[in-house]
Amino acid sequence: MKKSFLLALGLLVFASQSNLRAADEAGFKPLFNGKDLTGWEGRKEHWSVQDGAITGATTTEHPAKGNNFLIWRPNGKNGTVSDFELRLSYKIVPNGDHGFGNSGIQYRSKDFGDFVVGGYQADFEAGKTYSGILYEERMDGILAQRGQKTVVKTVDGKTKVEVVGSLGKSEDIQAKIKDRDWNDYVVIAKGNHFQHFINGVQTVDVVDEREGGKGAKEGVLALQLHAGQPMTVQFKNIRIKELSDKK
Repeated sequence: MKKSFLLALGLLVFASQSNLRAADEAGFKPLFNGKDLTGWEGRKEHWSVQDGAITGATTTEHPAKGNNFLIWRPNGKNGTVSDFELRLSYKIVPNGDHGFGNSGIQYRSKDFGDFVVGGYQADFEAGKTYSGILYEERMDGILAQRGQKTVVKTVDGKTKVEVVGSLGKSEDIQAKIKDRDWNDYVVIAKGNHFQHFINGVQTVDVVDEREGGKGAKEGVLALQLHAGQPMTVQFKNIRIKELSDKK
C-alpha cells in the first residue's frame, strides 16, 4: 500500500514537472534543426555541425582572420529580431594549452558583409572575466560588466555608461559557469531594456538611452567566432520567442 502510494505520488510529481517545463517553453520556436546549417550561413572553413551542435572552429591552418559570424538566414535572407527571449546552450574550448577562447551571441546587429557583424553581443569566453557581459561589437564596446546594472546615455555626443546597481559579485556569478562544458544562456531584449542570464543567474541588466539612433531597435542574429588562438565553440537547443506588449 505504502509503495503504491509513493509510486503514484512520484508519477504525479513527474507529470507536474513535465507540464511546468512544457508551459515554460510555450511560444518558443527552434532556430536550429540539430542536423545541418539550414537557415544559417557563415564561412564554410569555420562553421559546421558536429555531434548535433553548431560548431565554429579555428586551427593554426585555418585562423579566423578577424572576428567572423554565423548569421541566421531563414529562407536565404537575413532574419531580424526586435523584442524577444532567446535560449540556447553553449560550450567553448581552447584548442591547445593557451587557454584562450571568446565568442558571443549577436542580436539586433548590423551585417557589414563577408560574415562580419556589429552590434549588441551577449559575450562569453573560456576564461573568468567576460562571460555574461553586454558588449557592443565594432561600436561602443562594453555597455555592462558582469554583475552590473547600467544605464547607457549620450553625453556631449559621446556614449557614457552609468552603473546604477548590482546583481552580485562578478566572481560569484563566474562560479556558476561551467568550464569547458555546456552552459545555458538566455537573452531578453524588450524595448531599450536588455538582460542576460547564464545557468539561471542574471549577469547584466542594461537600459540603453542613447540618442541619435545608436540604440538598435532591431537587427540580425548571429553567432561569433573570435579571432586569435585556435578554439572551438558549440551551440545547441537554440530557440526564440517574440515578445510584444500586445501579448
